[in-house]
Amino acid sequence: MSESITGEQYALSAGPYQAVVTESGASLRELTHEGRPLVLSHGADEPAPAASGHLLLPWPNRVDRGRYEYGGAAHQLDISEPARDCAIHGLVRWAPWRAAAHEPDRVRLTHRLLGTAGYPFRLDVEAEYVLDAAEGLRVRITARNAGTTTAPYGHGAHPYLTVGEPIDTCKVSLLADRYVPVDERMIPVRSSEDVTGTAYDLRLGPVLSDRMIDNAFTGLNRDGDGRISVFLEGAERAVRLWADEAYPWMMIYTADNAPDPRAGLGVEPMTCPPNAFASGEGVIDLAPGAEHTGTYGIQAVGS
Repeated sequence: MSESITGEQYALSAGPYQAVVTESGASLRELTHEGRPLVLSHGADEPAPAASGHLLLPWPNRVDRGRYEYGGAAHQLDISEPARDCAIHGLVRWAPWRAAAHEPDRVRLTHRLLGTAGYPFRLDVEAEYVLDAAEGLRVRITARNAGTTTAPYGHGAHPYLTVGEPIDTCKVSLLADRYVPVDERMIPVRSSEDVTGTAYDLRLGPVLSDRMIDNAFTGLNRDGDGRISVFLEGAERAVRLWADEAYPWMMIYTADNAPDPRAGLGVEPMTCPPNAFASGEGVIDLAPGAEHTGTYGIQAVGS
């Protein structure tokens, strides 16, 4: 019996929400509300394009030339983005994950990340996707250091939000005071800068128009629940991605280099900024036996 190249497909449903999570990478392949997509989707027999729906760990974004030092030792990661000579988006996004539990409205997937020459550490990771009829999707990502030495760690997620129209005509809102400028290889050139007076100021929810953004934001202004939110608002509907306090960074990507440019907005909650393994900024020192958990969610606005 043949099987799709992304492996098992875990369908979830709750009220007006439906989702599909794949065995490959524990990735979010589909999410809809009342039959209308909230994220860009792809076929079960298609590799996720432009990291669509991927989980990014043990680091999000890029490591410059794959090189970093940790614990007094130098490490060289495999170069997974040859065009920019970078290691990108971690080590688990194409790996098979095992379903530890699957119910109509939720799935919990696990993966054993064994050590490699570039990352000689041992993690047990878990991703739980839960649908709620009122609240939409909640994703909880947990890593436990199952090894004997402290490990550098970070994670992120890579959905592309959509409201069924090109993002140029949509309003985008993110209450972030600072952004990270990058060079032509998308490596930070400074820690962060004030967004005031720049095209990166999304605090008043401007129409995106022709802004080209592929940058991390910080200085996040959270609500009373400690959540930071990104809103994508179209002519007829809107979608919100929120993230808890585990994520001091939010990446916004206008998908200019994606296979379907600017069809959706990449919104990536991250525990650390780009090139964190090399710079050390925001890296979590995960001691043996210690755990780290972060939770984010996606919902139709007004649902």
